[in-house]
Amino acid sequence: MRKNLLLSGLLGLLTFGTLQAQDFRLSPVPQVVYETQGDSIARPAEYRLQTTLDAASPTLTLLRNLLPDEDQKAKFQIRIGIRGDKSVKKFSRNIPQLAESYYLKVGKNDIVIAANDERGAYYGMQTLAQLLTLDKLPMLEIIDYPDIPYRGVVEGFYGRPWSHEARLSQLDFYGKNKMNVYIYGPKDDPYHSTPHWRKPYPEKEAKQLQELVERAKQNNVIFYWAIHPGQDIRWNAEDRDLLLKKFESMYQLGVRGFAVFFDDISGEGTKADKQAELLNYIDEHFIRTKGDVSPLIMCPTEYNKSWTKLEGGYLTTLGERLNPDIQVMWTGDRVVANINQSTLAFVNPLIRRKAYIWWNYPVSDYVQDHVLMGPVYGNDTDIKDDMTAFVSNPMEHAEASKIALYSIADYTWNLEDYDSQASWRHAIRALMPKLADCLETFAVHSSDLGKNGHNFRLEESQNIRPALDALCRAYRDGGQPDKEAFAQVKQECDKICEAADRLIASDENPDLIAEIAPWLIYFKQLGLYGQAVLHALEVKQDGKQCVKCALDKARTQRTWLEQTGKRLNERSRQSGVKVGGKHLLPAFDELLEAAAK
Repeated sequence: MRKNLLLSGLLGLLTFGTLQAQDFRLSPVPQVVYETQGDSIARPAEYRLQTTLDAASPTLTLLRNLLPDEDQKAKFQIRIGIRGDKSVKKFSRNIPQLAESYYLKVGKNDIVIAANDERGAYYGMQTLAQLLTLDKLPMLEIIDYPDIPYRGVVEGFYGRPWSHEARLSQLDFYGKNKMNVYIYGPKDDPYHSTPHWRKPYPEKEAKQLQELVERAKQNNVIFYWAIHPGQDIRWNAEDRDLLLKKFESMYQLGVRGFAVFFDDISGEGTKADKQAELLNYIDEHFIRTKGDVSPLIMCPTEYNKSWTKLEGGYLTTLGERLNPDIQVMWTGDRVVANINQSTLAFVNPLIRRKAYIWWNYPVSDYVQDHVLMGPVYGNDTDIKDDMTAFVSNPMEHAEASKIALYSIADYTWNLEDYDSQASWRHAIRALMPKLADCLETFAVHSSDLGKNGHNFRLEESQNIRPALDALCRAYRDGGQPDKEAFAQVKQECDKICEAADRLIASDENPDLIAEIAPWLIYFKQLGLYGQAVLHALEVKQDGKQCVKCALDKARTQRTWLEQTGKRLNERSRQSGVKVGGKHLLPAFDELLEAAAK
């Protein structure tokens, strides 16, 4: 079996219709795509359905939304089933013996989705949904499955939790992108943590949680509800029973996944033996007895290597005493860090199981003056067998987080074929197809986190950095200006101003624009500052205009930029906004100094 022929096979077929081949991309990237005989077929006007799935299943609901004209007398047939079903029996050998796997075939007279389980069938349908956006359907076969068993999001950041509407949108996004886990654990929800974790949710909040659970089911997402009791928990039967009572109340709301967080606490709640005792009791007297609940997840107090005290034996105690089916979360070598082989080689032997990765990106609760919208990269692509899950902790900006989450879905589905740049660009197109170029212009300069206590930094402004460096170097050395670099930087400043204007005025994705509006305002000022600096350099070079006037204008624009940045995003604990702080702004400042000499 050749591994993933997406580029040589599938894209070779997509030379028809209004879309160019390079504009279409299945996401997450499938494991294997085979080209079959023939070229393409028209979108079926009507079809005959053969399936044993429940009529109300998310898979069939999605099918009927995509292709509503079902007619049992139609010549074109669609078969959908799971292993062992009569409808897809002859395709069983094409289905990988893996959870959530599927086989998709588009033929001349039929479409087949044969899956290992119901979630696999749903994912096959999501792939078909993407193909149906084309003018014609390519005739092909896809064999597909995820590399990581559990993939998704943990809403575990500090600060303003997501709105109910944002969470509903997120759950739809996860289903579309084949993510199967959402962990509800916002630190500032008082009924998740201290002081009210022992109390039931008020009626309004309970109803909203119930609605979220139902939306998760529609998208084949496991809705985990997490409790964070460690700061004031008492290690006695009363608190244990109150915790189980809270879990039971969530179970009655439809929750079928539970987690206990012991992160970011101090005092008695940090004792590993007591934590293990409580978790085992929950596992044995609640999780297992229900019969329809996903494995219990715990976040340890020592959840990264830099905080681990090997001599104290905290992780060793958990590894030895925790029931083996309890999942243990891990953020890496530090609170915020990329995940690699050495990360997992350290933790897995201690906890005696594969780590459940909690990746702290694109969370920005410690750099709230930034929005993190750059490419997702840095995690190893050869570690799929060493972790049981990979979930992302996102920003409080739910819609803006989707750029990173799109790529995280891509990465966790198929590590070997993950392409961070391609995934990032397609994520941008998915959020704003009409203004993708403008959003990319903004995002490429909104990647780095700035200086921070976790020492986690990312590349930024890579598209223009060579020209910035060349231009600064030329003026620094006292030589002739680099005309080509000057033109490139000038063009980028023009693009920045245009992108900011077009995005702020756009109604294409109003939720996204509302979230990033403060940064767009600053972005426009940054572009104007760059234009003013370059103009001052031109005036100095030709000697025909007032150099002082040009310099005053550039300095005034610098003041506007600084004051704008300070006064935006005031609701955050770290008020203000920053964009382009790693390369653009320092280069403009250096060039202004050169113009003033």
